[in-house]
Amino acid sequence: MSQSAAHDEHSSFIQTPKQLLVVLLLAFLVPIIGIVMLVQLILGETNPNPAALEPAAVAARIQPVGRVEVVDANAPKVVKSGEDVVKAVCGACHTTGAANAPKIGDKAGWAARLGQGLDGLTKSAIKGKNAMPPRGGVPDLSDYEIARAIVFMANQSGASFKEPAEPKAAPAAAPADAKKDAKK
Repeated sequence: MSQSAAHDEHSSFIQTPKQLLVVLLLAFLVPIIGIVMLVQLILGETNPNPAALEPAAVAARIQPVGRVEVVDANAPKVVKSGEDVVKAVCGACHTTGAANAPKIGDKAGWAARLGQGLDGLTKSAIKGKNAMPPRGGVPDLSDYEIARAIVFMANQSGASFKEPAEPKAAPAAAPADAKKDAKK
């Protein structure tokens, strides 16, 4: 192999002075353009949404994930309406259809489920079904409150369930002082 053939194998892709000039120009311009674009991105003027700066919107974004509520264990329990339970618990999935939950008002989505009747739907909600946790994830809900929530959702979705009867409360135990007074 001659020396000229060996030299040709290792030649540069820049063959002319014009190509050299273009490569040198791009070698300076590309990094400078990249730096300018990066500075504009970082220091660029942003137009925040004025509604996002309202105190209520800011408070909603920075609210704590959890809350501690101190409740008197001896206080009488306030029974929630079906609508209240749906707004507080069930609506998270049943208004959006999250996790394949039937949307409130979607008659086709509820049609097969309504065949189970109120008792069947209540048992499913109490035990949990598919992605829905038992009692909708709120263990403090009574069977009665769950049934009321189901009636509320189902009736808006084509059913005609009747509101369940309120369970009878257990008789309250008489205080010890009242029993002593009764013996005298």
